[in-house]
Amino acid sequence: MQLFDWVILVATLLFIVIYGAWKTKGSKNVEDFILGGNETPWHIVGLSVMATQASAITFLSTPGQAYHDGMGFVQFYFGLPIAMVVICVTFIPLYHKYKVYTAYEYLEKRFDLKTRSLAAILFLIQRGLGTGLTIYAPAIILSAILGWNLTYMNIIIGVLVIIYTFSGGTKAVNVTQKQQMFVIMSGMFITFFLILHYLPNDMTFTSALHIAGANDKMNIVNFSFDPEEKYTFWSGITGGFFLALAYFGTDQSQVGRYLSGRSVRESQMGLIMNGLLKVPMQFFILLTGVMVFVFFQFNPVPLNFNPNNKAMIEKSAFKGEYNTLEKKLDDLSEDKKVINLLYIDQLNQDYDNPILRKELVALSNKEKDLRDRAKEIIMKADSNSETNDKDYVFFHFILNYLPKGLIGLLLAVIISAAMSSTASGLNALASTTAIDIYKRNLKEEKSERHYLYATKFFTLLWGIIAILFACVGTLFENLIQLVNIIGSIFYGTVLGIFLVGFYIHNVHSKAIFYSAVVSQITIFIIYYYAIYIFPSGEEKLGYLWLNFIGAMLTIVISLLLQWTIFRKQRAITA
Repeated sequence: MQLFDWVILVATLLFIVIYGAWKTKGSKNVEDFILGGNETPWHIVGLSVMATQASAITFLSTPGQAYHDGMGFVQFYFGLPIAMVVICVTFIPLYHKYKVYTAYEYLEKRFDLKTRSLAAILFLIQRGLGTGLTIYAPAIILSAILGWNLTYMNIIIGVLVIIYTFSGGTKAVNVTQKQQMFVIMSGMFITFFLILHYLPNDMTFTSALHIAGANDKMNIVNFSFDPEEKYTFWSGITGGFFLALAYFGTDQSQVGRYLSGRSVRESQMGLIMNGLLKVPMQFFILLTGVMVFVFFQFNPVPLNFNPNNKAMIEKSAFKGEYNTLEKKLDDLSEDKKVINLLYIDQLNQDYDNPILRKELVALSNKEKDLRDRAKEIIMKADSNSETNDKDYVFFHFILNYLPKGLIGLLLAVIISAAMSSTASGLNALASTTAIDIYKRNLKEEKSERHYLYATKFFTLLWGIIAILFACVGTLFENLIQLVNIIGSIFYGTVLGIFLVGFYIHNVHSKAIFYSAVVSQITIFIIYYYAIYIFPSGEEKLGYLWLNFIGAMLTIVISLLLQWTIFRKQRAITA
């Protein structure tokens, strides 16, 4: 980090915070604070929806995911465009018709207070954890690589977000997310083209794709029906669809973005914009990770990308054993470079040499074996170490290979992404707590100003809670997976409640409430016995299926309970 990098980083972050607080100060009432006065144009709705989902975890974890496992993760998003259409046709018109502040307010109008409260509480649990992770993700990477104190990083990011979210509410979130998306996408495009520029001079983009393909990084679509496969076309189009439907249709952090639209049409256009751009955006971020993989076929690569592990090994009795593996990896890297250059030369002559392709695969397998052995040494040196380094891959490239100034911009990208998703989370948590829990359970009438101050207080409170969650967080296999797993555990049940409310009019409050409780408990059990207790890669069920199972369980059980209630009532009447 040079002085110029610090100037870029600090200037970008201060501009976003100060601009957001200044532009949106002075909310007159709770409607203005939560719904932004319904003044948001469609393109800002679309950008805000995209920025809310595109947290720092997206830009830290996704390239690392692609580096290790290739492009297959893009299948996770295949169901998203379909979900956007369903939400535009059904969810948005109903939310606007009932003039709700939050999604869960609709559930009381359709069912009863306890169903509304249950859905709101499930949301608060998973979004509270998720918001803590959106702070923790960039903080742990920045602290590990730059040597910054992790707790201080959590507090700094959290406080920056609290300042403008507390000041301007939804309007501040929307206004700042426009700036943040500009910073984010500018930084990613510049980085992508720099990676291509750093590749050998006689290497075309097509040749880079061939090298990635030879190493199984370009397997975009997997039509396997194996439920143990995490990412397939079928899990994306079903589980991914239900996850997107639940997230964008029932999660207040997203619902709040498009409820602030000027009209039903503006809200719908914003979501359609998201549906059209989200999959290409994720494809591009994954492709950036694949290009980082290609780049490291010609450049030195660490045995483990997490610098904490290297520092720990240097002080341990296993230093010699680890250094031996590093020497072998250095030799292997030279062999990789030679074979890849030969392969490019053959490609330039329009010949895809199968022998060289096999050699590339063999060298990649040898490298993987060295990395696995390094992980075993790290675990022997310290059993509490996090050996998975996916979240550090892209950051290693940024700090070691990007020019002066651009490092500061990419750090601003990561922190801006953290701030955008954290701000949406805090705004949604505060809105839900104030409207669905606090206001609804007050026995006496209070003024609009009272509820405005209450919502601001809950913004501050949830900000502190999110920072505390971040401070006690722990790394999972991959942060982007952890966020989606947390969502998948809760979203299916909540989505099932809303789908029954929207489409199955003969199911009443008692049936839906108890079916949701049974469904959620069942999902906890399924998650524990089919996913949690198994090591990574050995799970008996891809976590995306939890969304589908949770929604279907809620719907089917509610129908059965309602039928049972109906039969009892008929028997009593008879």
